[in-house]
Amino acid sequence: MEKKRQKTPQEQRYQQQVKEKMPRSKTLPQCLRAFVVGGLICCIGQAVRAFGENTLALDPDGVAALTAIVMVFLGATLTGLGVYDKIGAWAGAGSVVPITGFANSIVSPAMEFKREGLILGTAAKMFTIAGPVLVYGIGASVVVGLITCLLAG
Repeated sequence: MEKKRQKTPQEQRYQQQVKEKMPRSKTLPQCLRAFVVGGLICCIGQAVRAFGENTLALDPDGVAALTAIVMVFLGATLTGLGVYDKIGAWAGAGSVVPITGFANSIVSPAMEFKREGLILGTAAKMFTIAGPVLVYGIGASVVVGLITCLLAG
């Protein structure tokens, strides 16, 4: 085994300066915030689902549609009011729960470009981010479907 060489006083001072200047890791608090906010969004979705099943007595397709509509509406409305961006800044990845995050990704560019007018600003920019999401989402679902068919057949 090799002996570990002693650091010179200059190297020790340098290591101390690096420790002082290096920002502290924020990974654990960021993960906890993402977990809490993502969980709350999912709990809201589950509450909407339970309301559709128990109170409105909807069939499974109706419950799924109601949940999707309400969650997209909430995501889009909170984005329009400027609240969703604040939630995203605090929660990080926890705010990117698929359905509300998708609504946010469609509304955000539209809000940003509304000064350019209804057609060239809002309508055109609405799909700036959503377009690639749709393309990759549909593409991934086709690939998964083909793999499933090949494995089942």
